[in-house]
Amino acid sequence: MTRTVTTTHLQMSSADALRPSATPLPPGCRIERAVDATPEFSRFLYQGVGSGWNWADRLAWSRAHWAEVLAAPGTETWVLYRDGSPAGYVELAARTAGSGATPTVAANGAPGTAVEIVYFGLFPGHLGLGLGGALLTEGIRRAWDLDARHPGLPPVGRVWVHTCSLDGPAALANYRARGLEVFHVEDEELEPVDASAGPWPRESGD
Repeated sequence: MTRTVTTTHLQMSSADALRPSATPLPPGCRIERAVDATPEFSRFLYQGVGSGWNWADRLAWSRAHWAEVLAAPGTETWVLYRDGSPAGYVELAARTAGSGATPTVAANGAPGTAVEIVYFGLFPGHLGLGLGGALLTEGIRRAWDLDARHPGLPPVGRVWVHTCSLDGPAALANYRARGLEVFHVEDEELEPVDASAGPWPRESGD
């Protein structure tokens, strides 16, 4: 059955616009970059966070395609750990003029890098504990200095994200509270996919 889904696009054009969360991470929590994240780990994070919010766009991907996306220059995964276990994550991806992204201008007026917050969220057992603001704050900070970790990328000039009415009820408010501003809203009729659908799709020829 189709339903009307509202998608809201938000952006930040200066690192100075970030409004950090007033709630710090509690003892036992840390945020760490998963350098060279494997498709298995990325898929685990994606399903663990998104299964309750109809995240299904990647479920049909093959392992090879997932690995290709993770290996793209400027793609990073930052994981929130609570008492040693993953509690949430942020996935960032650089979008430059050559990748078909909306042109972005850096602070020096030259063509810049736009960083998309591709995925952000918490595992179900860690919702409602005040962790989301701190994780998003760190994710935005790491988006703004992403070019420093990836030689060859132009300076970051824009950070953006989109969220929809299928996402968690606190997502949009959290984005706006951190200083991201709405620049586009659209409605479309969609039929949500069962995001709990299972294992890796079979490769052709298997």
